[in-house]
Amino acid sequence: DKSVDLEDVKFHQCVRLSRFQNDRTISFIPPDGEFELMSYRLSTHVKPLIWIESVIERHDHSRVEYAIRARSQFKRRSTANNVEIFIPVPNDADSPKFRTSTGTCKYEPEHQRIVWSIKSFPGGKDFSMRAQMSLPSVESEDEEGKPPIQVKFEIPYFTVSGIQVRYLKIVERSGYQALPWVRYITQHGDYQLRTM
Repeated sequence: DKSVDLEDVKFHQCVRLSRFQNDRTISFIPPDGEFELMSYRLSTHVKPLIWIESVIERHDHSRVEYAIRARSQFKRRSTANNVEIFIPVPNDADSPKFRTSTGTCKYEPEHQRIVWSIKSFPGGKDFSMRAQMSLPSVESEDEEGKPPIQVKFEIPYFTVSGIQVRYLKIVERSGYQALPWVRYITQHGDYQLRTM
């Protein structure tokens, strides 16, 4: 019903490009094993699928407090799986205390971060996490900028562009039994949100 502007469209070498140019049909003989048939970039602005709001309060020489809110900005019928939110913390922080509305938190001192894991994050929902960490009484060096919060996730059966396979036909002449099956999955890319 509506068109989608794609940039940098790349097809696997098995695709017959002349057929695609003529009638927009992607015709190909698949190679053995798993392969990427097509990749593309969207030229339109897309709002973040998982939006993070953060309030970070640093109390001199004693503690730092985090209030993090994660909101899914996709339709309710979709669900993000294996969501991980990486919140950077000062290198001298210790004694973490967590409280979450869902999921689990762990402190990774070797990476100077808190990892908030949410197994299943339905569309149209928001969850919150609060953390408190102690800081040593000795004043630490000035902060070198504020590192961003990173987010990892995957959303099965969902495409940001709205592109869909409307029809799949398999022509098999050798007697091999092939089953038509299409799977969409949207995964995080380099997904960072700045902290205040």
